[in-house]
Amino acid sequence: MRLRTLPVGMAGVVTAIALAVSSGTVAMVPAILCLLFALLAQIASNFGNEYFDYRAGLDAPGRVGPRRGVTEGDISPRAMCVATFATLAAACAVGLSLIPYGGWWLIVVGLFVAVGVVAYSAGPYPLSRHALGEVAVVVFFGLIPVCVTYMLVSMRPVDTTVACAAIGMGLMGANVILVNNFRDRRDDSAVGKVTIATLWPRPVIMLLYLFGGLGGIALTLPAWLELQWWWLMVPCAAMIDHIANWVAFGEARGRGFNPLLGRTSLLMAAVALGLLIASLCV
Repeated sequence: MRLRTLPVGMAGVVTAIALAVSSGTVAMVPAILCLLFALLAQIASNFGNEYFDYRAGLDAPGRVGPRRGVTEGDISPRAMCVATFATLAAACAVGLSLIPYGGWWLIVVGLFVAVGVVAYSAGPYPLSRHALGEVAVVVFFGLIPVCVTYMLVSMRPVDTTVACAAIGMGLMGANVILVNNFRDRRDDSAVGKVTIATLWPRPVIMLLYLFGGLGGIALTLPAWLELQWWWLMVPCAAMIDHIANWVAFGEARGRGFNPLLGRTSLLMAAVALGLLIASLCV
């Protein structure tokens, strides 16, 4: 399930709920269903990534990153395949339960997400193997969860504040993938997997990480500015923490990136949770 990165999938939904609370209207049942859908979809994507990368011969035993159960023989390929599509089916079932709250157009969104779960690691043009992993995260962990959840729980259209927050959360999520891919760059290069981290040197990746995080947090500022001014200390603290993570990025080697991966993920979750707490306190 890759617990270190699960906060990424939930952060976009939490941000949307915070924005809905700030607007004065929030429907709790669809909010909970959106959280469950996001969690199941991300787990299905993680399962699928492990299964399809194994089938493509992209994971080797003893890799630098977290242990891969299928590659190491802990889990059979068939069991992982079943787990992938069973979890995806569960996500689809939760998605269908949202139709009474949003309408039949949600089927299109659900199908797009379901295809994205598989297309990230499989299909004729796997996104994760063609330097499109970060782009996929901006869309599936930023734009879609924030905008769609906001419309469902607030019954309002997306405005500029929501759109900025959606892009911001997506950029912060992309940083998680950037750390993951930079850690794995040597293993990926050896098997022909193309990521941004295999295409560009460390200084460029570090700049992307720095400005991606700072830019992502800055894009949430319109939401914070709608609250009392003292809540701005939260995004300011987040920027300071992100700079500390950027310094750690420059010092990390090999498995040293694993703690940084967790901290990058938790920072994104902390910004979302902080916004929700601030909105509830207004």
